[in-house]
Amino acid sequence: MVHNCVFSFKLSSAREGIRSEKVRELIPDMLSSYTVNIAYHANNPDVGMALEKDAGRYKLFNSDVGLFITLAFKDKKYTENIIYNKLLSDKLDVNLGYVYENVVAQMLIAKGNNLFYYTMESKTSNHLYEIDFLTSVKDKICPLEVKSGNYRTHKSLDVFCNKFSNRICNKYVVHTKAYKWENGIYYIPVYMIPFL
Repeated sequence: MVHNCVFSFKLSSAREGIRSEKVRELIPDMLSSYTVNIAYHANNPDVGMALEKDAGRYKLFNSDVGLFITLAFKDKKYTENIIYNKLLSDKLDVNLGYVYENVVAQMLIAKGNNLFYYTMESKTSNHLYEIDFLTSVKDKICPLEVKSGNYRTHKSLDVFCNKFSNRICNKYVVHTKAYKWENGIYYIPVYMIPFL
């Protein structure tokens, strides 16, 4: 399975007859065009994630968040200003998780980070836990879970931190509210990403 623009899909269902190897060949060209940012799956979430990244599992993010938003909400030849006004005033009743992940990806890249994420299956159900981004600080890692809505529940972060507690420096929930520190987790507004 290949991840693209934060949405998961099988390439063959998105475009009949296309193979993941063909798309993988295009990735260097897409990256050198600076139109996308790529996050690879970290098979071993520890320092040196690039050594054990899975080149076949990745998420692509648009490197221009403004263009991404315009394309995401383009239902006709132009996007009405009311959409932008509601979006900017946090009154657009739509799941904006993919927008916030894209913003965080762009900020992490601008700060000089390579992008990595991690997924793991639940031991008790078919649920898949995902850490949106992993960064490293010295010899430890910092998991970041991005939330556009309810930031108080962060099961993926909790499960990840229980499993890899000896590897973790700081834990972050990136959200749209004010900064706070609670129960060992830094809850930071999106605009604080450059200061990590």
